[in-house]
Amino acid sequence: SLCFRAEVVFAYNQVMQATQRSPYVWDYDIDQTQFIEILDGRLKIGRLDQDWAARRLLEYAPYEEIVRLIGFRKLVENWPRWRGKIRSKSRVRGLDFLVQWIPEKRPELLRG
Repeated sequence: SLCFRAEVVFAYNQVMQATQRSPYVWDYDIDQTQFIEILDGRLKIGRLDQDWAARRLLEYAPYEEIVRLIGFRKLVENWPRWRGKIRSKSRVRGLDFLVQWIPEKRPELLRG
């Protein structure tokens, strides 16, 4: 029946979303949900903690994803701690500019 098919599709999608690997942690055996929990500070797996997750995101994620998952305020507050572990020099330069520019030119972005 149509209702049964809809339930199966919904269940399949739930399972696939729950087991989806985060592109930022292809080399670890954790899924997207676990990554977000680590990033939010609700989960720690060995040495995989909030700082580790933030640095992975800063190293590999597109700008929009960084802003969505970390936010401007957390980025500005924690950048000095995370900065030294980012390997990409162009990322460091871009984020250096951003964390200086936001408080000076767009301080309202830090309220959220």
